[in-house]
Amino acid sequence: MGLRVHRSISWIGRAEQVGDDHDAAFLFLWIAFNAAYADEGSLQGIATGERGAFEGFFAKLVALDADQQIYNAIWKQFSGPIRNLMQNRYVFNPFWQFHNGVDGFDDWEERFNASARSFAQAVQSTDTTRVLSFVFDRLYILRNQLIHGGATWNSAVNRAQVGDSAAILGFLMPVFIDIMMDNPDEDWGQPFYPVVD
Repeated sequence: MGLRVHRSISWIGRAEQVGDDHDAAFLFLWIAFNAAYADEGSLQGIATGERGAFEGFFAKLVALDADQQIYNAIWKQFSGPIRNLMQNRYVFNPFWQFHNGVDGFDDWEERFNASARSFAQAVQSTDTTRVLSFVFDRLYILRNQLIHGGATWNSAVNRAQVGDSAAILGFLMPVFIDIMMDNPDEDWGQPFYPVVD
């Protein structure tokens, strides 16, 4: 856990140094997120995939969040940016599958609306773990766009989603790390790249 926290904090610190460069902040914060949650199983493809790893990590964090820091971030501080992110088709995977000509995604709009309804149900039932899963599904698409060269640095196109996403991650990552540090005896998994002499 100490190695995870140390690495994650280093990337959070780097993200804080970039000023208004939301692209760089988001990428550094995503690295911090990977440092916090990814274990050797998920990186070897043994786990149920990234979504499964996310959900397990979120469920553990929410269960251990005695001060409800995550709940307050989602429901109070970032409800607007999260709502905007969830209403943005440009961070919805089926939208891109359709536009890239992948068969079976002609119904992307129906899927988008169904996702919005499911998200609204999670919000109404104050299911923080499920809401985090929805949010990180969208953040993951943005991560893919940036990492795989599907966006131009500092582009005028779709800037709001990058700024909102960096702000959401920038707030949540220190909260996640605080919860991990408050619970050092929990099994946070084995880092895939340990320090080796």
